[in-house]
Amino acid sequence: MIAWRRLWCALLRAPTLPEGFTGRLDPGEDVLAVGTLARGGHLVLTQFGLWVPEGDTVRRIGWHQVSKAVWDRSALALTEAVPDGQAGDAELLAELPPRQLRLAEPGKVPEIVQARVTGSIRSSHYRELPGGGARFVQRKIPGRDGVVLQVRPDPGTDRDVVAAVAAELATRLRQARSEP
Repeated sequence: MIAWRRLWCALLRAPTLPEGFTGRLDPGEDVLAVGTLARGGHLVLTQFGLWVPEGDTVRRIGWHQVSKAVWDRSALALTEAVPDGQAGDAELLAELPPRQLRLAEPGKVPEIVQARVTGSIRSSHYRELPGGGARFVQRKIPGRDGVVLQVRPDPGTDRDVVAAVAAELATRLRQARSEP
């Protein structure tokens, strides 16, 4: 079955999984692009996210979990946002330190990353709050209906205030979607 899929992809010039890829794609998850890393390994992009090396294995980061992605002609600086609590229907996030992914052969990776990350954002705004502020982002999660409200507070921002504002906004958004 895999041999037929590789042949079909070759005929259509669609990217295929690189040799040695240890991840397990979901049913219907298609490879959009593959980038070769300078220190070995690959980045594999699908409609659901970006597969990155993690030691001897790989891990998928969903497009909705990419807070920032900056391409500088040799490396992709990727900032991942991870769940850090709930506030009503809103998901509170914390950013991990940026990760530098040096690409020996980027192919279409930079363009697809930019398109997928920005394409997942439905709206974004920043709000000043006590102790700092927070970024409120409505995002589409690939493979799911609707949008999710994600909130990334600045360091030092009063977490209780962030949670209260996020929960109130999530309630208003849900009510607005249900009104005719």
